[in-house]
Amino acid sequence: MLVRDAMSTVVLTIGPTHTLRQAARLMSARRVGAAVVLDEESSGLGILTERDILNSLALGQNPDSETAGTHTTTDVVFAAATWTLEEAASAMSHGGFRHLIVLDGSGPIGIVSVRDIIRCWAPARQNVPA
Repeated sequence: MLVRDAMSTVVLTIGPTHTLRQAARLMSARRVGAAVVLDEESSGLGILTERDILNSLALGQNPDSETAGTHTTTDVVFAAATWTLEEAASAMSHGGFRHLIVLDGSGPIGIVSVRDIIRCWAPARQNVPA
């Protein structure tokens, strides 16, 4: 099975000046665990995850003044829609993260998460004899 078969095509894109509270509200409303942060003035694409927001709160930072740009991961590993789920899972395991932005030639087309991969693998594994 390929990444394109598992990925979510709901891609939340925010700017680096969104506050963490704004990002959290948007992520919650769309029921996603990550947002693509598009910074056209500098680094291009990054990712902000629910864990990034949680870490900021744990440090006592104010979600109304902290910005997505401050907490964005910019050294992102990107996936292609044609990767196998095994390739995506391996990249996540080696990098220690749970989301991959899926790119094609024109930009982000989806996000694949560990949960997406598990959903695809779980039904197939249920039929395997013990």
